[in-house]
Amino acid sequence: MCEVVKGCLISYESLSPQIGTQRSSGGNKILYRGSFFTFPSPEARNEKIKKGFHKFSGNGYDFGISADTVNMETYTTDEALEHMGFGKFQVLVLVYAGMGWAVEAMEIMLLSFVGPLVREEWNVSAENESLLSSVVFAGMLIGASGWGFVSDKYGRRTGLLFSIMFTSGMGLLSALSPNYPCLLALRFLVGIGVGGGHVFTSWFLEFVPAQNRGTWMIVFSFFWTIGTVLEASLAWVVISVLSWRWLLALTALPCFVLIPFFGTTPESPRYLCAQNRTSDATLVLERIAFTNQSTLPPGVLTYHQEIKVDHSGLTSEKEDLLPVSEKECTFDNDVSSKNGGGISSLLRLLSRKLLRSTLLLWFAFFANSFAYYGIVLLTTQLSDANRSCTSGQTNVGQQENVNLYKDTFITSLAEVPGLILSAIIVDWFGRKASMWFMLFMCCVFIGPLVLQQNELLTTVLLFGARAVVMGSFTVLSLYAPEVYPTSVRSTGAGIATAIGRIGGVVCPLVAVGLLRSCHQMEAILVFELVLLFAGVACFLFPIETKGRGMD
Repeated sequence: MCEVVKGCLISYESLSPQIGTQRSSGGNKILYRGSFFTFPSPEARNEKIKKGFHKFSGNGYDFGISADTVNMETYTTDEALEHMGFGKFQVLVLVYAGMGWAVEAMEIMLLSFVGPLVREEWNVSAENESLLSSVVFAGMLIGASGWGFVSDKYGRRTGLLFSIMFTSGMGLLSALSPNYPCLLALRFLVGIGVGGGHVFTSWFLEFVPAQNRGTWMIVFSFFWTIGTVLEASLAWVVISVLSWRWLLALTALPCFVLIPFFGTTPESPRYLCAQNRTSDATLVLERIAFTNQSTLPPGVLTYHQEIKVDHSGLTSEKEDLLPVSEKECTFDNDVSSKNGGGISSLLRLLSRKLLRSTLLLWFAFFANSFAYYGIVLLTTQLSDANRSCTSGQTNVGQQENVNLYKDTFITSLAEVPGLILSAIIVDWFGRKASMWFMLFMCCVFIGPLVLQQNELLTTVLLFGARAVVMGSFTVLSLYAPEVYPTSVRSTGAGIATAIGRIGGVVCPLVAVGLLRSCHQMEAILVFELVLLFAGVACFLFPIETKGRGMD
């Protein structure tokens, strides 16, 4: 006889001395992996525990119970978060994750300031100058996928901690670079650390109720804008008084602010459930409820699992107990084992169910990264290229530096209206329509730059382009974690982000290389084509995730 019960409600026949439980609860119940097993009375429960339930060495636990199991009400992580709502706990997570997101923005933003200054100090060619940005994005390409695997296998907190420490250490060392090759190598390592920024996004979203995800992801993205504005302000003050080395060092310092508070960060309850650690996930949810002055839903936390119990052909006492193993448990969301991750996660991303979403996401991230970082570089490169192509002047004077920082500061502020626009339309139009609409609008703003324009019009066009591409990138960063199940969420978002970094590697060759060689029209046309195809890719996404629970 095979019994399939939704919500882990099972009856067993007998007990064995070689069984255990990860955690017991009061009353007449025993909780194992998120499942309550109920006895007729507390006395019966205590007697069974005394006789048969104890821990034993090994990588897991087996269990068995006697008596009829009473059907218990269950709830999922999504239902618990919806029930408790967005409160003080999520705000604290938002601040911590947002600071990490701002640090990544600062490390990316400084590239547009350091390149021209390093070129002057070490007499670097235009081609080699573009390498400074490319090596950072190459490092991020490796780091994004690497930290994704780490956070899916060892936990979101582990991925956060090591990416923070790596970024801060390499950032400080790069300020001490004795020559250009050494600077390139160290900035490559900084890129590896910064590549873990997407883990902050996944970690934060896994604490947010489904109905609030769109709005709060936009709020979260404001931290990126804060980082870009801070970096522009820092460059404006520091470089004019000190040097680019001080800018590198001061940009790395905010990472160290995050480390002392790491001990207060919780693990994602979704990740814990995916690892069959529903008891630990319950503790995190209880902490959320306490902090938010709310309560958990009635019942028991479950992870949508179906447990199949086959009572046929069981003769020995051990067989009567039928331990739960991976052969007897199936998860609706294709939950990975504790030793999952790596190649197995990648194969799941390329399975028939996820293949179309994965490939379109990869291109969308590539195009958005190419466009966003390209526009950041265009802000500094267009004026330099116009000056060198029209007059042959290559040295940048003090007044030109001041104008450069001013223009960069202004275009960085463009991200604020971009985020407001995306906040308005993301839950109105949906994720897909919001993305392709803003990408096509970016084409409109970039188009006139195929010809040289005056400084004011150039700044206005770049302001508009920066606003809408930031909005598109923000919605895409929200969409990617929503479309993947928990077992591969961080890996999926990480690899998509890593593919996006290829766009970051390539864009300096266009935004710096082509412009420095006086090919502005060709450079802008490349941006137009990439944005157009990206809009089509977003239109073709198979799933609209607006209002959809996270698996």
